[in-house]
Amino acid sequence: MPVVRDLRVLLQLRDFRSLLAVRLLSQAADGAYQVALAAYVVFSPEKQASPAAIASAMAVLLLPYSLLGPFAGVLLDRWRRRQVLLHGNLLRAVLAVGTAALITARAPDWLFYASALCVMAVNRFVLAGLSASLPRVVAGTERLVTANSLSPTAGTLAATAGGVLAFAVRLAGVESNSVVVLLAAALYLCSAGVSLRMAPGLLGPEPEHLQPQVGAALMSTTRGLVAGLRHLAQRRTATAALAGMAVMRFCYGALTVMVLMLCRYTWTDSESDGLALLGIAVGVSGAGFFAAALLTPSAVARFTPLGWMACCAGLSAVLAPGLGLTFAYGPLLAAAFVLALSTQSVKISTDTVVQSSVDDAFRGRVFAVYDMLFNVAYVSAAAVSALMLPPGGKSSALVLVMALLYTATAVALARRAGR
Repeated sequence: MPVVRDLRVLLQLRDFRSLLAVRLLSQAADGAYQVALAAYVVFSPEKQASPAAIASAMAVLLLPYSLLGPFAGVLLDRWRRRQVLLHGNLLRAVLAVGTAALITARAPDWLFYASALCVMAVNRFVLAGLSASLPRVVAGTERLVTANSLSPTAGTLAATAGGVLAFAVRLAGVESNSVVVLLAAALYLCSAGVSLRMAPGLLGPEPEHLQPQVGAALMSTTRGLVAGLRHLAQRRTATAALAGMAVMRFCYGALTVMVLMLCRYTWTDSESDGLALLGIAVGVSGAGFFAAALLTPSAVARFTPLGWMACCAGLSAVLAPGLGLTFAYGPLLAAAFVLALSTQSVKISTDTVVQSSVDDAFRGRVFAVYDMLFNVAYVSAAAVSALMLPPGGKSSALVLVMALLYTATAVALARRAGR
């Protein structure tokens, strides 16, 4: 198979393997950390979670950095990306230890959220750096498509594996979420160590684009952001891909909150059983992400990136209501697989479009905007879910609205691909 052959070639590249290892360890830590947060906020017996509470937690964790993300991207284009990966993961390890201490001490919620906010903010910065660095270790457009299938999807699978490991630790009898957070801190530390295998200047940007003085970089933030947005606006295909990705992410987020509430209140009366059901759903979603990595390279070669994105949106438009309106656990597991496959396929395609059409000097800024859209879409989905979902999680209206959005996205992307 061509995909297998290309994967073998990529894995023979030492620098690609190192960058991939940094991503895998970092995102495995993310998965474990986020499961600990979910277990603490949603499945703790002393807390009565609601869609509004979940939306508030997501907003606290993601929205502030989402609004500041493009400004961080300007700095990302001026600092050596290898150093960002090293120091970012070291900082997250320290912050995660702080979060564990706050959980153990039963600190006020606002202090817990502030600590988690810091960890997730650095997380988004590191992810943008990983995406912007990939073209520096992979040459050729065709191999870049394969790398975008392997790298982000492998990272998502690593996050899933980290989450499953966290679920396993909890279900094995470890009642303290702080232990899971400490596990995440150890993985962040390992990721920082692996980044040292790469030379400081390997991942770019080029020396003439570096501006090590923080004050000078901040002074040019606004001008750099405007330049990055102008550069993106001139790339119509990249703009269309980003818009399609944002809508698909919004739909996936809304349906994820619905499943979360169903696990908590409808399918079982036990917090531990609900956590187990959610763990299974996360594992099935991981299988969907893996399937996307296998299918997307050949599908993109056949349909073009936007054409494949349109196919994924159309598939979701048909199957989301067909499976979701039952509100039964089995059909919704099938929906979790299909929607994870389509959402991850869209992300892989969008990564490739943006990386291949945006100049290297602007990649950090554009991927920071990408990250902002990614997060804002998810937070907005949680807010809409808070308005539409009843306490038990069953809402036919929510499922149908998401199906309509999937349909509109499929039509718009198909038209753009036709042009």
